[in-house]
Amino acid sequence: MKAVVYCDYGVPNLKLQEIEKPTPADDQLLVRVRATSVNPYDWHFIEGTPKIMRLGVGLRKPKDTRLGVDYAGTVEAVGKNVTQFKPGDEVFGGRGGAFAEYVCVRQDRLVAPKPANITFEQAASVDIAGVTALQAIRDKGKVQPGQKILINGASGGVGTFAVQIAKWLGADVTGVCSTRNVDLVRSLGADQVIDYTKEDFTKSDQRYDVIIDNVANRSLSECRRVLTPKGKYVMIGGGGANEQGFIGLLYRPLQVLLLSPFVSQKMGMMLTDPKQKDLTDLADLMQSGKVKPVIDRTYKLSELPEAIRYLEEGHARGKVVITLE
Repeated sequence: MKAVVYCDYGVPNLKLQEIEKPTPADDQLLVRVRATSVNPYDWHFIEGTPKIMRLGVGLRKPKDTRLGVDYAGTVEAVGKNVTQFKPGDEVFGGRGGAFAEYVCVRQDRLVAPKPANITFEQAASVDIAGVTALQAIRDKGKVQPGQKILINGASGGVGTFAVQIAKWLGADVTGVCSTRNVDLVRSLGADQVIDYTKEDFTKSDQRYDVIIDNVANRSLSECRRVLTPKGKYVMIGGGGANEQGFIGLLYRPLQVLLLSPFVSQKMGMMLTDPKQKDLTDLADLMQSGKVKPVIDRTYKLSELPEAIRYLEEGHARGKVVITLE
């Protein structure tokens, strides 16, 4: 099968090669990948940044040469112990090495039936961004009906899901984005949209019960200023591709940790915990039309380097998707 591999850090080292097609174990299903998507998670590994992460993934070159996580496709074969899926089923989820024509996934891990009303491309955009948004809004932010929530970076991969999930939970949503994305964020259900090129949300008189921060481009003290006394700040963003250096924005979670005991507001860093139940919850929301993935651009698997470069620019509207024949 064809798969993208890399033996050294950097986008120029991505290679589309023929490798051995995997064989499903007894509790696995073999999925023919129809689409996959790219995330900041992927370019962190591709670039090996922030460089401190190389202590775990390989100092001079990556230990694992496979890349990609999000996928959607069709079940081609199943192991003898698989009871939840059968050949021909359309599925989506997350699995390491997803930049390939096939992946093997355990039936009790990150795989769920694909809703019939969305495309493979839409389904492939869900796993990392959708689960992160769901856990940030519902679990970490504990958003309740009627609460005021601000989403900084509302037009990106996580942000577009977060706006829709917050509205589903009955929140009053304010999205922060650039001029060209104002109409998009409003179309997703945001009650108010702030164009950051014209207005600084941290200087507003408005107060928010929850801030979901996907870009971390304002200081904690500035964000605290527009939180209610018992408000919650949830950090997701880790900075752009050119802001990584040795430790990137890893100092920011340390600031959050040190500040939290001394303030009435709850300050926290979002660490996504991949769960199959969250995938099925998102599938239900998409099936009912309450959440719809937003796709900016699509590329072929052979064009993955171009897709990564575009994502690294930091201006993607929703998700960047890779299609496979």
